[in-house]
Amino acid sequence: PRGGPARTEPGCRAPPPCPPPTGSAGGSCAIARRGGSSGNSGSMAQRVLPLPRQQSFCPPTVPNPFVHPARLSVRDKLRMVLQGIILLPLRVMGIAVILLLAWLFASIATFRHPGKGSVPLKGWRRRMIETNLSSLTRTLFFVMGFQVKVKGKIASLLEAPIFVAAPHSSFFDAIISALTGMPSIVSRAENLSTPVFGTILTSLQPVSVSRQDPHSRKNTVTEITKRALSRGQWPQILIFPEGTCTNRSCLITFKQGAFVPRVPVQPILLRYPNKLDTVTWTWQGYSLKELCIMTLCQLFTRVEVEFLPVHVPTEEEKNDPILFANRVRQTMATALNVPVTDHTFEDCRLMISAGQLTLPMEAGLVEFTKISKKLNLKWNHVREQLDTFAAIASASKGGRIGIEEFAEYLKLPISDVLKELFLLFDRNGDGTIDFREYVIGLSILCNPANTEETIRMAFKLFDMDEDGTITEDEFACIIQSALGVPDLDVSMLFKEIDADETGKLSYDEFKDFALKHPEYAKLFTTYLELQRYQLDMLEEDDTEPPEVKHGPVRKTTIPVSETTPIARSKVCPEGNKEANSSTSDKKDD
Repeated sequence: PRGGPARTEPGCRAPPPCPPPTGSAGGSCAIARRGGSSGNSGSMAQRVLPLPRQQSFCPPTVPNPFVHPARLSVRDKLRMVLQGIILLPLRVMGIAVILLLAWLFASIATFRHPGKGSVPLKGWRRRMIETNLSSLTRTLFFVMGFQVKVKGKIASLLEAPIFVAAPHSSFFDAIISALTGMPSIVSRAENLSTPVFGTILTSLQPVSVSRQDPHSRKNTVTEITKRALSRGQWPQILIFPEGTCTNRSCLITFKQGAFVPRVPVQPILLRYPNKLDTVTWTWQGYSLKELCIMTLCQLFTRVEVEFLPVHVPTEEEKNDPILFANRVRQTMATALNVPVTDHTFEDCRLMISAGQLTLPMEAGLVEFTKISKKLNLKWNHVREQLDTFAAIASASKGGRIGIEEFAEYLKLPISDVLKELFLLFDRNGDGTIDFREYVIGLSILCNPANTEETIRMAFKLFDMDEDGTITEDEFACIIQSALGVPDLDVSMLFKEIDADETGKLSYDEFKDFALKHPEYAKLFTTYLELQRYQLDMLEEDDTEPPEVKHGPVRKTTIPVSETTPIARSKVCPEGNKEANSSTSDKKDD
């Protein structure tokens, strides 16, 4: 609400002060001071901008959990080569023999089995998987040099139909399957067609998921629920709820699939306490082939598997899978002593897209779960914004936008109004805008201001002779006044808006450009805010008694809040108190 104290997020720095105004417009700021010294009442002093920020929009404690930048030293490489000369060929031969035996047992267990995965394995078929295949898998990890340490007690099928394991950081996490009697897993559909491995996976009767099928996620949750509620007909299900591999520095968002059935789950923790990490498989780092060779060249690789007590959901958690997942994740994060973040697999997709746009891959990380929920954004929309961001940041280094690139993109000079808009985007006050800040800024600042009413009002303001079109002179007059730059050349910006090259802007051209470039809407409403503020100050000066007018200096504060755009769409608004008081969580920021 207006007049309230400005809130600052814990751990987030407030942006630096705004520069003093230079033109007739000069811009609108969060806090303005009105001088009252003799002979100069009503003068505008320097403006500062301590922006209120929501704590929930603070950057994550772990900026990028999908990178594993460790590199081998010369000493490590030399030791690996010497050890690998002996260990690598022996282990490869041992692995080949064990995989062939596992393939043989899996083929026997699934031979002429009806249903092709729709009917659970029973009797001798299931016992063969639980005993023979489980023993072979343990032997396989022993041959690869893994030393496994187990903590806690494994829950039975009736105690916990679902295992949830985290953090998921490697294909070696499959060691959990051998320890828990080869439960069913959730696997990509493509894995089932892999030679040898596909047959072994099929014997586990996995729940297959396809990331390309739009209905696959719903079908997967339905199948998991059916098996979890089968009362022992199906084996236990092992799920890695993060859905992708990380570097174990945090726990990212848990998918809801394991928690929708509303049954007890047993959390399983994974640790790899090795001096040299050769197991972490992330989106940026060693490849699958490199990790396999490096691991097989080690004398041994330690892994700790801890089974936590079964988490029985409360009635509240049964009715809210997200709450259920978050509480289980927090329990596991506390035991691991790592933070939690709102990253998800969609962030990985944005990382890949950022790399394709010649941006640093980490530029695409926005904590998609949080951003999409709080700002009601879809992945495709964020992906489109990444294209625009890449076009602006192409001239800069490090995948961030500076004030120069921001001004060049808008085809405007660096002025007070532009600096204040830039400060609103720059949430941490470091002088640059990253992609996360850009997405939040567009959603909170620009898109709410870019309404049909605002666009129509802007067009009427530019159309001075009210003939239904805007000439370049009319366009330049308002822009120059708003930015406080009397000699500003706006011909390039005008030509970009003038799609039909007639030398005049129609309303349709004006509206189409405004919808594609919502940043200009915020500049326009900032200009209107200043006009409203100046009119308010003039009216207040005219009504003040002389003893107040020439008294001591008094400060009037007007904090900025991205509320409903109606209040910012009028020079002298009336009756908007109610509209300003009812704000959503998004627009309070």
